[in-house]
Amino acid sequence: MTKTTTTERQNPQQLKRVLGIPSLLFFGLAYMVPLTVFSTYGIVTDITQGHLAGAYVLTTLAMLVTALSYASIVRSEPTAGSAYAYSKKAFGPGVGFLTGWSMLIDYAMLPMINYMLLGLYINAQFPQIPAWSVILLAIVVVTGLNLFGISVVKNANSFLVAFQLLFVAVFLFLVFGKMDASVGVADPFWSDGTEFGMLAAGASVLALSFLGFDAVSTMAEEAKDPRRTVPVAVVLTVLCGGLLFMVITWASQRAWPDFSTFTSLDTASLELIGHVGGAALEAFFLVAYLVGAAASALTSQAATARVLFSMGRDGVLPRKVFGVLSPRTQSPRNAILVVAAISLIALFADLDVIISLISFGALVAFSMVNLAVIKHFLIDKGLRSTQAYLLYGLLPVIGFGMCVWLWTSLSPLALGIGCGWAVIGLIYLGFISKGFKDVPKTMAMNLEEVQK
Repeated sequence: MTKTTTTERQNPQQLKRVLGIPSLLFFGLAYMVPLTVFSTYGIVTDITQGHLAGAYVLTTLAMLVTALSYASIVRSEPTAGSAYAYSKKAFGPGVGFLTGWSMLIDYAMLPMINYMLLGLYINAQFPQIPAWSVILLAIVVVTGLNLFGISVVKNANSFLVAFQLLFVAVFLFLVFGKMDASVGVADPFWSDGTEFGMLAAGASVLALSFLGFDAVSTMAEEAKDPRRTVPVAVVLTVLCGGLLFMVITWASQRAWPDFSTFTSLDTASLELIGHVGGAALEAFFLVAYLVGAAASALTSQAATARVLFSMGRDGVLPRKVFGVLSPRTQSPRNAILVVAAISLIALFADLDVIISLISFGALVAFSMVNLAVIKHFLIDKGLRSTQAYLLYGLLPVIGFGMCVWLWTSLSPLALGIGCGWAVIGLIYLGFISKGFKDVPKTMAMNLEEVQK
């Protein structure tokens, strides 16, 4: 039996530490959805003129820089809340709140979009089953699993990710037999006539396929030895996800090099899968893709609930609603239920709008974590070694610059709604702080009480 520590007795609203590196890695991969590579396959293949694998190399490198920033700061501040907690520690409770508030538009949308995809895909295959019924059933099942606690989520993730990886293994086995011998080994990455700007344009679309590493950091208070396990899992999530995406697209583009022959870019992945394995593989893909959407819904709801819990515990959201844990399962029960209620918007929301809004919150999180690393280590701690300038100065600056570059790819609609949401948060912060004069005391508390 695990002994109760002094800190846990003093602070009952503390999550249970049950996650090791494998569980955290599977959590991140489930959040990313390994099969998401097929969602944008045709569109980005066209953008990169048949060099999708090369774009994934660029995206993986860009995300790895930001992941290293996450790893650095989570090693110093292993607390729930992700970018909210880190920016709060570095820049104060006001900036922390606005970061967390802006992130919520991303976190709240991710479970929702997965419920929408489940409804749309099943309805497309079985028109007699209405999409709304699938959405409601999925919300009930996923919410129930989350309410049982993170141990149940952990076990479900392992199965759901393993099932997707099984499809990938079968797909790769079949696709190797379909490769065009005239296509060079390196051609899917770079060939004559390839331009860097072409790959960069594709990378800007692919960057948000890597959201899983941010979600891993939200589980810091449920990780065993978080200063060691969470940084490793954050980096491994990017590396494993990126490598998986690169291998799939490299093999696929060697099997079907002439992207101009796709009937539709939106359904190019289905055409590719049919070419590789026929109707049987298409059916397998549908099941695996739906399993992936379910896994992402499960993990994204869990991650969102923990951000809400962290903000509720700090008093910037109603503490009695968000800042409490279930006495039996030690899960943020109320926050989970609120996320489920928000997800009901999936019954009538527009998919394109939801997708565009996810980008806004994700880039807020990535940008603020990079800045928080610079502030926390170089300014607050005053580290001055060459290694410190490299890890906590140069790399975060590069990561922030890449995030700014990605901001330029956002649609005016996403920017408008995202900025409007941030303004609402600023008004709310002014209200609860009595004109920004009285920030809730728990926001300014020393985080050591919840880090140990």
